[in-house]
Amino acid sequence: MTASADFDQNAFVRALLDPELPAPNGLEARHGIPPERRFAVYRNNVCVGLVDALAERFPVCRQLVGDEFFRAMAQRHMRESLPRTPMLFEYGHDFATFVSSFEPARELPYLSDVARLEYAVGQAYHAENATPLPMDVIRALPFDRLAGATAALHPSTHVVASTYPIVSIWRRHMSDEEMTPLELNHGEEALVVRPELAVNVTALPLGGSAFVHALEDRKTFGQAVIAASGVAADFDLTGCLRELLLAQAFIAVGASR
Repeated sequence: MTASADFDQNAFVRALLDPELPAPNGLEARHGIPPERRFAVYRNNVCVGLVDALAERFPVCRQLVGDEFFRAMAQRHMRESLPRTPMLFEYGHDFATFVSSFEPARELPYLSDVARLEYAVGQAYHAENATPLPMDVIRALPFDRLAGATAALHPSTHVVASTYPIVSIWRRHMSDEEMTPLELNHGEEALVVRPELAVNVTALPLGGSAFVHALEDRKTFGQAVIAASGVAADFDLTGCLRELLLAQAFIAVGASR
């Protein structure tokens, strides 16, 4: 299938994503095959490929709503948002935002945050490699020096805060555990890190995401505690550091200021 001189690329893209639109003008096909037929095949392959990419990227969301509902939702999103790069693993960067305003999904208010977590998992999987800092290095740092020190986090590190238990939801649907009713009246802050081959997802204490964001901004540990305490007055620094250390989220600790 080729295009003539009067081919309209914008019309081609619009028709490609909307099966209700006719094939754009200016298409030409070889061997006597009607260009409309060739375009229909091409459109179907593209649409199926993008929907499949979203289904693979957001498996828990797909389980939560069912395959038929998810594919209909993904098709709707596809019409509004094209991939930004040829790398399909990056597709879905705004899927969570779309889900949050998708009226048929309003009965699952946590769905968009689960999508945010799943996208973070994908980003972590494809992140740059780095050598985690041995746990003993930070443990050996005196507390009075730790407050003024900075840290570099693993490139795969992401945090996602939610008013819903997204880590618990994600874990249940990613395991073979028996499904039991889950209390939705509490939030969880997810830590996502891939120090080696596997992506680790764990829950941070309340305020943990603010703590991590502050460290990412090159704030000291002391300043990060202040940021976290602004979210949770009883911020559990010990618990937060324990989860970050176990996840191997640190790759360097800077000198004390």
